Amino acid sequence: MRIVHIANFYGPRSGGIRTAMHAMAGQYLKHGHEPVLVVPGEHDSVSHVDGVRLITVAAPRAPFSGGYRVVVRPRKVRRLLEALEPDRLEVSDRTTLTGIGDWASAEGVPSLAMLHERVDGVLRSWVPGHGPDGRIAALGAATAPRFADRYNLATLPKFDRLVATTEFAAGEVERLRRRSRSAALPPLVRVPLGVDLEMFRPDRYDDDFREQYAPPGTTLIVTASRISQEKRVDLAVDAAAQVMRDGRPVRLVVAGAGPLLPKVRDRAAAAGLPHKFLSFVPDRVRLATLLSCADVVVAPGPIETFGLAALEALASGTPVVCSATSALPEIVGPAGAAAAPEPATLALALHDVLDRDPVARRAAARGRAELFPWTATGEAMLALHDKPSSPAAASLTDTPAGGVVMAGSRP
Repeated sequence: MRIVHIANFYGPRSGGIRTAMHAMAGQYLKHGHEPVLVVPGEHDSVSHVDGVRLITVAAPRAPFSGGYRVVVRPRKVRRLLEALEPDRLEVSDRTTLTGIGDWASAEGVPSLAMLHERVDGVLRSWVPGHGPDGRIAALGAATAPRFADRYNLATLPKFDRLVATTEFAAGEVERLRRRSRSAALPPLVRVPLGVDLEMFRPDRYDDDFREQYAPPGTTLIVTASRISQEKRVDLAVDAAAQVMRDGRPVRLVVAGAGPLLPKVRDRAAAAGLPHKFLSFVPDRVRLATLLSCADVVVAPGPIETFGLAALEALASGTPVVCSATSALPEIVGPAGAAAAPEPATLALALHDVLDRDPVARRAAARGRAELFPWTATGEAMLALHDKPSSPAAASLTDTPAGGVVMAGSRP
């Protein structure tokens, strides 16, 4: 099969959508299929990455996105798809590319939409004054679901299938199905993403490397995240500062770039928190080594629908403290702790994890990550592509993690 995957918000160097697209394409290639990736970029171009054809479509930068590009001429993508003649189509976008589902339907090409984000969550994260101003935040919490329902009802039925990576990601579709019982929504299935268990592993731990970032006797807290509005890296800074004030020597290291980097760095300095901001780390081995050397990783994003960076930390043998309002508790499980996205509660969760036996917590983290190999994701996606789109015709397997399950069942 020729499986074409198109996306917006594809980071030129990193990012969850980029990682997932290339990992799934690699799995398709290993199974003898032909994956093709179509993404926005500065110029039109064609290249090959690890044997996978990567087609870049010229697209402008999206305002306030920190550099992400978005296709504004979907007709150009349709013409490209006509030339590619895909056997299957995957779309990772909830904005300008949703209409591609109509093209696939007209051409008889089975299609699916990957739900990498929740529309209601994105809306709430951008409500002016969200968080500190309770009144405005409450207004956003009330209006975002209604707007998301209308938008999803207009866009999601364009596809034959919907794929969510977690129960949290599937939540707004399940809500819409309950509220609009007559809505012709496509079948919704859950396929967890995976992690590179060879790149990210506990034995990368190195004392000399660790001492570059934290002196002996100091707790090394790491956050690996894009520094943007929705990621709430400020919560990691404030939580680490509270742990410091509680009397535990700490040093916070942040790996990631983004539009809010200067502001968040100033916040750490104002709190008197020992810190180091590395910006984007292009060397994957260096990043994997940093994660393995950390005592704990903080993933504070309150609307994360999966959390690949957190899973990479677990694979590195490092427990994760995450926001209880996100999908991450589903991924982290007992190999870390979840708390409300507030500095005080996250700080308590950090103390909880750090008080656990170091050997046991590292073993638990790695064991949890081993439930999520990319091989299982690839096999699950190929099983979907081989099945008809009718809910009655699909026979889905309930698995602990990494397999295909009906949305709403628990891993």
